[in-house]
Amino acid sequence: MGKKGEKLNKKQELAVLAILTEPNMEKAAEKAGIAISTLYRWQQLDSFKERLRLMRHEIISQATTKLRQGMNVAVITLIELAQNTDTQVATRASASRTLLEFGFKAYELENLQERIEELEKGLG
Repeated sequence: MGKKGEKLNKKQELAVLAILTEPNMEKAAEKAGIAISTLYRWQQLDSFKERLRLMRHEIISQATTKLRQGMNVAVITLIELAQNTDTQVATRASASRTLLEFGFKAYELENLQERIEELEKGLG
């Protein structure tokens, strides 16, 4: 076992989850109910590495989705702070600066994405 695409057994699945949730390998092995040497050996298997990579990607994808969902609220809050004359000047300035910084970054990323798509079309 160990080739990419091969299914992991239940202990290996537990070990993958433990690696993602525990602070270190010793605790991950303990949580999965295996020896640390077994965990290190499994980490060399292509199928184990692939499953770990996929699970990490899924966690990051879910976190990114949550961040995107909160962005509108954050932007509205910053705009309200920047526009509210009752807010302290330092807070208004900080909110304005943050809006400008992220606005420019969003523009740059959008521009880069367009350029990448154009390059990919040229290669295809």
